Amino acid sequence: MAKREITTSKVKKPGGHFSQATAVEAEGRLVFISGMTAHRPDGSIVGIGDIEAQTRQVCENLKNMVEAAGGTLDNICRVDVYIRDMSNFDVIHKVRREYFKPPLPASTMVQISNFTSPDYLIEINAIAVIPH
Repeated sequence: MAKREITTSKVKKPGGHFSQATAVEAEGRLVFISGMTAHRPDGSIVGIGDIEAQTRQVCENLKNMVEAAGGTLDNICRVDVYIRDMSNFDVIHKVRREYFKPPLPASTMVQISNFTSPDYLIEINAIAVIPH
């Protein structure tokens, strides 16, 4: 799969660890990964009150899902990030740097008022293109 970041000086550069746009030229499967939260396989929640620990678990869950589909984190071309507190932006992107390497996926991050559990601080869904 050929994935590359698209950049232009006509649009503000990203303030975090993501691309302005991502182009994918591929024959393969689209994989839509549902929103991942900070759950361990046993259902317990990692890092209650700790955004760094929760972000790391969410990224591990994304990694496990894309690998289960036959790909790697490099195949992820888009993520949508939902967070409880935008002041955690820098910490979240610090963790994302550990998982996502260039060319980076396109991304949107929004602050929301509620999750399905009051213990969640972050949720991320993703789209991957996995070559045949």
